[in-house]
Amino acid sequence: MNSGRIIFLIVFNLIILCADLYVFQAFKELHKNQSDRKRKAFNSIYWAFSALLFICAGYSIFFTVSRWFKTIAIVGFLIANFSKIFALPFLLIDDLRRAVLVLIRKFNKRNAKTLVTANDEEVSESTVDSKISRSEFLTKAGLIAASIPFATMTFGIIEGVYDYRIKRVKLKLPNLPKSFEGLKIAQLSDIHSGSFYNKKAVKGGVDMLMAEKPDMVFFTGDLVNDEAPEVKDYTDIFNKVKAPLGVYSTLGNHDYGDYKRWSSDKAKKQNLEDLKTVHRKTLGWDLLMNEHRIIEQGGDKIAIVGIENWGKGRFPKYGRMDLATKDTDEAAVKLLLSHDPSHWRMQVLPEYKDIDAMFSGHTHGMQFGLRLGDFQWSPIQYMYPEWAGLYKEGQQQLYVNVGYGFLGYPGRFGIYPEITIFELTRG
Repeated sequence: MNSGRIIFLIVFNLIILCADLYVFQAFKELHKNQSDRKRKAFNSIYWAFSALLFICAGYSIFFTVSRWFKTIAIVGFLIANFSKIFALPFLLIDDLRRAVLVLIRKFNKRNAKTLVTANDEEVSESTVDSKISRSEFLTKAGLIAASIPFATMTFGIIEGVYDYRIKRVKLKLPNLPKSFEGLKIAQLSDIHSGSFYNKKAVKGGVDMLMAEKPDMVFFTGDLVNDEAPEVKDYTDIFNKVKAPLGVYSTLGNHDYGDYKRWSSDKAKKQNLEDLKTVHRKTLGWDLLMNEHRIIEQGGDKIAIVGIENWGKGRFPKYGRMDLATKDTDEAAVKLLLSHDPSHWRMQVLPEYKDIDAMFSGHTHGMQFGLRLGDFQWSPIQYMYPEWAGLYKEGQQQLYVNVGYGFLGYPGRFGIYPEITIFELTRG
């Protein structure tokens, strides 16, 4: 492990410890009127639980453990500490309030037994004892605030993670040939088969897709988290995804094994070859690696273009649009499969004006947010301006699917797993 990562982990752990100490002061308010024995028991439980989460998360990072242990340990650690962050503003306000009162009392020469209360009135200490103090109110408000993310994230694990939703989109393409009018295309993205733990639920989603009877299916990357064998238990489900005009797939950033330490470069390359074989032979999908397919109906032609992953920043740029679009001039419409939506604004819009529509995934909608009609919000939008749904600039369009599976946090809240059904129309 490099020195930079060690320093980061030390600083991160110190921040978590400070937050824990701070929230602990609020926790003590809940049982301050209990006996000494009960107070000690509650305090011991608090620190034992925090220590257990910390030890399990650390152990799963530095040692080889089962996938389930690692997931439970890290997710439990993140949910618990993320919830504590919500309590901190209330506790900070209370401490600032206390500091102001100290300053006021320091320079106030009046009766030392009077206090400034929530209504800025001066009352006796005995009167304050008969009411809930501002300090107690803010402390309890902080604890309630902490319970909200804990409850929502837990609900997302129990109910949201396999709650598949079908999104229907009419995709208007001015150049669409008449023979392709009404063509139905289904899109899946970000399966992340290595994260699944409910095979029956996964099959239910695929059944929903096939009940739509699509003419064509697009899969826009991230079949696995890191390794090709992750999909082994689910190939008998996903090989049922078929369509009369074909199933076309491409790779996402996780499919290359870039986030795993391999025993050798050869092992990493073999993993990628194995995954390609899964796409093409086991599942029967047409994997597009910087290439295209011409689809012809009634003498009209459209191009299905697929490139390898191309993303902004630290994400790999394996995609080659020059290769993928070569000899596609005969196609009236060009539909691009590209995993990362940042590719649209960074390369497609400025350099490839002949791409009519691009289909992406990658963002997962952060697996947390809100979608109500035309309104949608998620923290991921501050990283990706195009993160979910349909976007248009000029005559070019982008659709971002929020994903079929999940990664890291084994849940979804407000941003549910998606199966997109497009109907192509002229307009």
